[in-house]
Amino acid sequence: MRATRLLLTVCLGVWACAAHASPGIERWTTTNGAAVYFVAAPEIPMLDLRLVFAAGSARDGARAGVAALTNDLLDEGTATLTADEFHARLEATGAILGSGSLREMAWVSLRTLTAEPQRSTATRLLGELLQAPRFDDAAVTRQRDQALAGLKRALESPGTLGQRAFFRALYGDHPYGRPPEGTVESLGALTPADVDAFYRQHYVARNLTVAIVGALSREEAAALAEQLSANLAAGEAAPALPPLPDYAPVTEHIEFASSQSHVFVGQRGLTREDPDYFPLVVANHVLGGNGVVSKLFAEIREKRGLSYSVESHFEPMGLPGPYVATLQTSGEQLEAAVALLREQIAGFVAQGPGASEFEAAKRNLVGGFPLRIDNNSKIVENLAVIGFYRLPLDYLDAYTRKVEAVTREQAADAVRRRIDPSRLVQITVGRRTAATAAQ
Repeated sequence: MRATRLLLTVCLGVWACAAHASPGIERWTTTNGAAVYFVAAPEIPMLDLRLVFAAGSARDGARAGVAALTNDLLDEGTATLTADEFHARLEATGAILGSGSLREMAWVSLRTLTAEPQRSTATRLLGELLQAPRFDDAAVTRQRDQALAGLKRALESPGTLGQRAFFRALYGDHPYGRPPEGTVESLGALTPADVDAFYRQHYVARNLTVAIVGALSREEAAALAEQLSANLAAGEAAPALPPLPDYAPVTEHIEFASSQSHVFVGQRGLTREDPDYFPLVVANHVLGGNGVVSKLFAEIREKRGLSYSVESHFEPMGLPGPYVATLQTSGEQLEAAVALLREQIAGFVAQGPGASEFEAAKRNLVGGFPLRIDNNSKIVENLAVIGFYRLPLDYLDAYTRKVEAVTREQAADAVRRRIDPSRLVQITVGRRTAATAAQ
């Protein structure tokens, strides 16, 4: 039974505290096995689609970087249309095509008017692209060379080096530990056959979640989902990822000639459905998730001037994703900044959040939530995450209620149980000066 659709209310420019509910979500499965999540949004004549596949870099196998390259190539036309021809026809409808990939997922998105013939033309073109993408040799070579150039530039960034080292230390040889962009060696070795094989295995209906938000009826949404999934082979859903191996709380410094040193300190954190999710989200909002009013910002940046920026966050995934605190500082202050960061984390674990800052964090999370779903583009992104991770259909409706229900004691208990200062991975990247070494 469809959930009641509740509207967000604005009062004098401030989101009213009584209207934190979200749109109703309907779910079904297409004939050939694609999961569909739909929110009717009749207010404006627009349609937002997001087709999500379990086809992120965790599925690369021995060909690191193939997931990202395959996704990058999906706008290179179809078997019967060159890239220029495809985009000319799509642009004539006013539609916007997008794509992207992460560690666990890859997606293709479309935004179009619901008026005809724009909608049917745009969705037909999307279906053709899904059915027969144009992976010709020239396109693969061009995109691979562009990706290689981008990767080489990224590897000149201390932030990129630090992030890659952090995931490698935390996850080792597990698929989560592999860089989504691949390596210079692996990316350079990819062939059109590798791309085609990855597409044929992973861009299939049983590995697909379709998120639809727009001015459509339930029947129109069902017909559209059938049309799009019918263009794909049924295939099989991607298998479960292997369990995570253990990790050691390593400390690593990467010497790099940069004006700023980058710091990554953290451990494994949460899954999407972790029972401690809401207590830890609220607690971390106090510690490092609430911008310039967090404890880390106040202690490290404001009081001591040891960092240009500092924050902490959980990155929940299908298996426990990372919890990481990051900062940037000068080489002269590197050791002092890292020591204070670790001291603040350990102190927070021991003491938990204070009463006033805890209540302020909850108010901030609840008050800011409507901005996360205040247009169709944001709703379809949230809907895709709900579908991909098979979260409850009332996830958005329940979000603020669950935040409000967290007690300070629950938050403090979750922090003590789930963050272990003795198990932190520490990665620093930058120039260690003589003063730093002496410290």
